[in-house]
Order: sequence, then C-alpha cells, then structure tokens
Amino acid sequence: MSKTDGEKIREIREAEEMGRQEFCDLTGIKKQTLISTEQGRMACSLKTVRQITAVFPQYRSWLIDDVVNEEAGQISPEIEKARKTLKQTGTDID
Repeated sequence: MSKTDGEKIREIREAEEMGRQEFCDLTGIKKQTLISTEQGRMACSLKTVRQITAVFPQYRSWLIDDVVNEEAGQISPEIEKARKTLKQTGTDID
C-alpha cells in the first residue's frame, strides 16, 4: 500500500528530526497547512511539494514518485534515519 502525501511529509519531517514549527519556519509552509496535510484532512498542493523539495531536494523523487536512487542523491526518510543511526553508533557508512 502506498503512503499518502501527508504520511510522506511527516516521515521527512521526522527523519530530519524537526518539530512542526521548525519545519514550517524552514520551508515557509503554514503550520495549519502542515498539520492538515499530515493528518490527511487536506490534499498536498504542488506549492507545498515545491516548498519542501526546495529545502530537502534529496527527497524529491521519493515524495513525488516513490523512487529512491542513492547514486543520484535521491533518498527516502528511511534511508536518512538509517544513516543517522549508523553515524550515532560510529559505524562507517562511506
């Protein structure tokens, strides 16, 4: 089952270890828009996608098309979380 845009946006925000306000401040998205989108009460607009991917271009392909291509720098939040976990444990990932 594919994730909703709101679920994906929440995963990006959490992978970046940000609260809603910090994410909104960084992307320029209104907090109520973010909350409504994450909760599935509002469809994700193209403007919102553009605002997110302008700040977090590494998630563009995953957010729009469910495509991950690490060689091209396109990752998912799951990959980012794994990287951060490995870094915290001192495991060399390069």
